[in-house]
Amino acid sequence: MAKLKLAVPISGRGSNLQALIDACALPDFPAEIVLVISNKADAQGLERANAANIPTLVIDHKAYTSRTAFDAEMTKAMKFAGTELICLAGFMRLLSDEFCSHWHNRMINIHPSLLPSFKGLDVQQAAIDAGARFSGCTVHYVRPEMDTGPIIVQAAVPINDDDNADTLAERILVQEHIIYPEAVRLIAEGRVTVEAERAIIEGHTSPETTMINPMPESE
Repeated sequence: MAKLKLAVPISGRGSNLQALIDACALPDFPAEIVLVISNKADAQGLERANAANIPTLVIDHKAYTSRTAFDAEMTKAMKFAGTELICLAGFMRLLSDEFCSHWHNRMINIHPSLLPSFKGLDVQQAAIDAGARFSGCTVHYVRPEMDTGPIIVQAAVPINDDDNADTLAERILVQEHIIYPEAVRLIAEGRVTVEAERAIIEGHTSPETTMINPMPESE
Protein backbone atom coordinates (compact mmCIF):
# COMPACT_ATOMS: atom_id res chain seq x y z
CA MET A 1 0.00 0.00 0.00
CA ALA A 2 1.35 3.43 -0.95
CA LYS A 3 2.32 5.68 1.92
CA LEU A 4 0.63 9.05 2.48
CA LYS A 5 2.94 11.82 1.29
CA LEU A 6 3.53 14.58 3.85
CA ALA A 7 4.89 18.11 3.55
CA VAL A 8 6.00 19.75 6.80
CA PRO A 9 6.29 23.55 6.99
CA ILE A 10 8.49 24.77 9.87
CA SER A 11 9.98 28.00 11.19
CA GLY A 12 12.15 26.86 14.10
CA ARG A 13 13.75 23.97 15.93
CA GLY A 14 11.45 21.30 14.50
CA SER A 15 10.90 19.05 17.50
CA ASN A 16 7.51 17.94 16.20
CA LEU A 17 9.09 17.48 12.79
CA GLN A 18 11.56 15.12 14.46
CA ALA A 19 8.70 13.16 16.00
CA LEU A 20 7.23 12.75 12.52
CA ILE A 21 10.62 11.82 11.06
CA ASP A 22 11.06 9.14 13.72
CA ALA A 23 7.57 7.77 13.12
CA CYS A 24 8.02 7.70 9.36
CA ALA A 25 11.26 5.76 9.81
CA LEU A 26 9.27 2.83 11.21
CA PRO A 27 8.63 0.25 8.47
CA ASP A 28 4.94 -0.13 9.28
CA PHE A 29 4.14 3.60 9.53
CA PRO A 30 1.74 4.49 6.69
CA ALA A 31 3.19 7.91 5.77
CA GLU A 32 6.41 9.46 4.50
CA ILE A 33 7.74 13.01 4.46
CA VAL A 34 8.45 14.18 0.92
CA LEU A 35 9.28 17.84 1.66
CA VAL A 36 10.19 20.12 4.56
CA ILE A 37 9.64 23.83 3.87
CA SER A 38 10.88 26.68 6.02
CA ASN A 39 10.39 30.41 5.74
CA LYS A 40 13.67 30.85 7.66
CA ALA A 41 17.01 29.65 6.28
CA ASP A 42 18.46 29.19 9.78
CA ALA A 43 15.64 27.01 11.12
CA GLN A 44 17.11 24.12 13.09
CA GLY A 45 14.45 21.82 11.68
CA LEU A 46 16.16 21.98 8.29
CA GLU A 47 19.19 20.25 9.82
CA ARG A 48 16.91 17.51 11.17
CA ALA A 49 15.44 16.98 7.70
CA ASN A 50 18.84 16.95 6.02
CA ALA A 51 20.09 14.38 8.53
CA ALA A 52 17.17 12.16 7.54
CA ASN A 53 17.78 12.70 3.79
CA ILE A 54 14.45 14.49 3.38
CA PRO A 55 14.24 17.17 0.64
CA THR A 56 14.14 20.71 2.03
CA LEU A 57 13.23 24.08 0.61
CA VAL A 58 13.56 27.60 2.00
CA ILE A 59 10.96 30.10 0.84
CA ASP A 60 11.63 33.50 2.41
CA HIS A 61 8.29 35.17 3.09
CA LYS A 62 10.02 38.56 3.02
CA ALA A 63 10.65 38.10 -0.70
CA TYR A 64 6.93 38.21 -1.48
CA THR A 65 4.66 41.23 -1.59
CA SER A 66 1.66 39.45 -0.10
CA ARG A 67 0.71 36.50 2.02
CA THR A 68 -1.23 35.09 -0.92
CA ALA A 69 1.82 35.17 -3.20
CA PHE A 70 3.98 33.46 -0.58
CA ASP A 71 1.35 30.78 0.02
CA ALA A 72 0.97 30.21 -3.72
CA GLU A 73 4.71 29.49 -3.95
CA MET A 74 4.40 26.97 -1.12
CA THR A 75 1.48 25.27 -2.85
CA LYS A 76 3.48 25.05 -6.07
CA ALA A 77 6.39 23.37 -4.29
CA MET A 78 4.16 21.01 -2.34
CA LYS A 79 2.27 19.92 -5.44
CA PHE A 80 5.53 19.28 -7.27
CA ALA A 81 6.60 17.02 -4.38
CA GLY A 82 3.32 15.10 -4.56
CA THR A 83 2.02 16.28 -1.18
CA GLU A 84 -1.20 14.71 0.04
CA LEU A 85 -1.24 16.05 3.61
CA ILE A 86 0.38 19.15 5.12
CA CYS A 87 1.56 18.88 8.73
CA LEU A 88 2.30 22.32 10.17
CA ALA A 89 5.04 22.02 12.79
CA GLY A 90 5.89 25.31 14.41
CA PHE A 91 5.25 27.25 11.22
CA MET A 92 4.97 30.84 12.44
CA ARG A 93 3.07 32.37 9.55
CA LEU A 94 -0.63 33.10 9.23
CA LEU A 95 -2.05 31.34 6.19
CA SER A 96 -4.26 32.96 3.56
CA ASP A 97 -7.88 31.95 3.08
CA GLU A 98 -6.98 30.77 -0.42
CA PHE A 99 -4.29 28.44 0.91
CA CYS A 100 -6.59 27.02 3.58
CA SER A 101 -9.36 26.48 1.05
CA HIS A 102 -7.06 24.75 -1.42
CA TRP A 103 -5.79 22.33 1.24
CA HIS A 104 -9.16 21.95 3.01
CA ASN A 105 -9.13 18.75 5.13
CA ARG A 106 -5.62 18.08 3.80
CA MET A 107 -3.75 20.22 6.34
CA ILE A 108 -3.33 19.65 10.07
CA ASN A 109 -1.68 21.52 12.92
CA ILE A 110 -0.64 20.83 16.50
CA HIS A 111 -1.41 23.41 19.19
CA PRO A 112 -0.20 23.36 22.82
CA SER A 113 -3.56 23.69 24.54
CA LEU A 114 -6.84 21.84 24.76
CA LEU A 115 -8.68 23.66 22.00
CA PRO A 116 -11.03 25.43 21.75
CA SER A 117 -9.55 26.92 24.95
CA PHE A 118 -6.45 29.12 24.88
CA LYS A 119 -5.83 29.93 21.25
CA GLY A 120 -2.89 31.93 19.96
CA LEU A 121 0.49 32.38 21.64
CA ASP A 122 1.76 32.09 25.24
CA VAL A 123 -1.00 29.61 25.96
CA GLN A 124 0.73 27.82 28.84
CA GLN A 125 0.96 31.02 30.88
CA ALA A 126 -2.61 31.88 29.92
CA ALA A 127 -3.83 28.52 31.25
CA ILE A 128 -1.89 28.99 34.50
CA ASP A 129 -3.17 32.55 34.93
CA ALA A 130 -6.74 31.36 34.37
CA GLY A 131 -6.38 28.80 37.15
CA ALA A 132 -7.02 25.87 34.83
CA ARG A 133 -6.31 22.46 36.34
CA PHE A 134 -5.55 20.86 32.98
CA SER A 135 -3.86 21.91 29.80
CA GLY A 136 -2.57 19.76 26.98
CA CYS A 137 -2.26 19.68 23.22
CA THR A 138 -4.51 19.27 20.19
CA VAL A 139 -4.05 18.03 16.63
CA HIS A 140 -6.70 19.54 14.38
CA TYR A 141 -7.54 20.23 10.78
CA VAL A 142 -6.71 23.79 9.79
CA ARG A 143 -9.29 26.43 9.01
CA PRO A 144 -8.79 30.12 8.05
CA GLU A 145 -9.57 31.23 11.60
CA MET A 146 -6.53 30.75 13.83
CA ASP A 147 -6.48 27.58 15.96
CA THR A 148 -9.87 26.34 14.81
CA GLY A 149 -10.95 23.26 12.90
CA PRO A 150 -12.08 19.69 13.56
CA ILE A 151 -10.18 18.13 16.45
CA ILE A 152 -8.49 14.80 15.69
CA VAL A 153 -6.49 13.89 18.81
CA GLN A 154 -5.96 15.53 22.18
CA ALA A 155 -3.78 14.81 25.21
CA ALA A 156 -4.55 16.26 28.65
CA VAL A 157 -1.77 17.32 31.02
CA PRO A 158 -2.41 18.30 34.66
CA ILE A 159 -1.27 21.76 35.75
CA ASN A 160 0.68 21.63 39.01
CA ASP A 161 0.60 24.41 41.60
CA ASP A 162 4.33 25.02 41.13
CA ASP A 163 4.21 25.03 37.34
CA ASN A 164 5.45 27.93 35.29
CA ALA A 165 5.03 28.35 31.55
CA ASP A 166 8.29 26.55 30.79
CA THR A 167 7.74 23.48 32.97
CA LEU A 168 4.19 23.08 31.71
CA ALA A 169 5.28 23.52 28.09
CA GLU A 170 7.97 20.87 28.55
CA ARG A 171 5.46 18.27 29.78
CA ILE A 172 2.98 19.17 27.05
CA LEU A 173 5.69 18.83 24.39
CA VAL A 174 6.24 15.21 25.38
CA GLN A 175 2.60 14.53 24.56
CA GLU A 176 2.77 16.52 21.33
CA HIS A 177 5.43 14.13 20.09
CA ILE A 178 3.06 11.23 20.78
CA ILE A 179 -0.20 12.51 19.38
CA TYR A 180 1.04 14.18 16.18
CA PRO A 181 2.30 10.94 14.61
CA GLU A 182 -0.82 9.20 15.91
CA ALA A 183 -3.07 11.70 14.12
CA VAL A 184 -1.10 11.24 10.91
CA ARG A 185 -1.39 7.47 11.24
CA LEU A 186 -5.16 7.65 11.68
CA ILE A 187 -5.51 9.87 8.60
CA ALA A 188 -3.16 7.71 6.52
CA GLU A 189 -5.16 4.62 7.42
CA GLY A 190 -8.33 6.33 6.17
CA ARG A 191 -9.94 6.29 9.60
CA VAL A 192 -10.72 10.01 9.89
CA THR A 193 -13.73 11.64 8.29
CA VAL A 194 -15.11 15.13 8.87
CA GLU A 195 -18.84 15.54 9.45
CA ALA A 196 -20.28 18.97 10.28
CA GLU A 197 -16.84 20.22 11.38
CA ARG A 198 -16.34 17.26 13.69
CA ALA A 199 -13.62 14.68 13.07
CA ILE A 200 -15.00 11.15 13.38
CA ILE A 201 -12.43 8.45 14.12
CA GLU A 202 -13.31 4.95 12.94
CA GLY A 203 -12.65 2.20 15.47
CA HIS A 204 -11.13 4.44 18.12
CA THR A 205 -11.01 3.62 21.83
CA SER A 206 -11.81 6.22 24.48
CA PRO A 207 -10.11 6.22 27.92
CA GLU A 208 -11.93 4.25 30.59
CA THR A 209 -10.61 6.41 33.42
CA THR A 210 -11.31 9.99 34.41
CA MET A 211 -8.58 12.38 35.54
CA ILE A 212 -9.25 14.67 38.50
CA ASN A 213 -6.93 17.49 39.57
CA PRO A 214 -6.36 17.85 42.48
CA MET A 215 -6.87 14.17 43.26
CA PRO A 216 -9.50 13.43 45.93
CA GLU A 217 -8.09 12.46 49.30
CA SER A 218 -8.15 8.70 49.79
CA GLU A 219 -10.62 7.48 52.36
